[in-house]
Amino acid sequence: MMANKKKVIVTGFEPFGNHAVNSSWVAVQELERLGLGEAVDLFVCEVPVEYQAVQRLLPSLWKERQPQLVVHVGVSGLATTVTLEQCGHNKGYKRLDNCSFCPASQCCMERGPSCISSVLDMETVCKRVNASDIGVAVSVSRDAGRYLCDYTYYTSLYLGQGRSAFVHVPPLGKPYCSQELGRALQAVVWEMLDLLDQGRTEEEHKHNEHCNHKHQHQHHH
Repeated sequence: MMANKKKVIVTGFEPFGNHAVNSSWVAVQELERLGLGEAVDLFVCEVPVEYQAVQRLLPSLWKERQPQLVVHVGVSGLATTVTLEQCGHNKGYKRLDNCSFCPASQCCMERGPSCISSVLDMETVCKRVNASDIGVAVSVSRDAGRYLCDYTYYTSLYLGQGRSAFVHVPPLGKPYCSQELGRALQAVVWEMLDLLDQGRTEEEHKHNEHCNHKHQHQHHH
């Protein structure tokens, strides 16, 4: 057993509206079947399409499990590719959820920033996965749609200091089957973990350089 296993949480959503089967949860279950390898401790869960449930669930996921990365997956009827969302938005939540509820303020966090970006550069993740030729096209978006997907993403980015990601998948068979979506999620999450690792070494590197500069240029202060 590896002591320092990376903890990753991946969530999908329950059915809503005309999505009697939510391809996001199907894809996440497929990912669970595939796994993320020995070095990664993967936990998956299905998120209700309800604003208040998201507000209750997400803090407990971040606090209790202390993950390195949380990836939320949602379905988009408009998507034809696996779409990586760069940022989550705070305002504009007018659509009613599965309980016919929407926040009175129409926002996630009363005093939060209007937009929070993931620490992960989705363009890089996208390029790498597309270059790996897994037979599933990946693209990047900056608008997660102002419904439960965007709401969940913003909340998670806020709680996790940006160590979160959101992936939109098309409905099943339009064009990808569950196995293809699962395989794409696996490739995407692996690249994300790789980037987080690189980021850490860059941060440490920067920190070390910064220390050296401080000692060298003391007479300037």
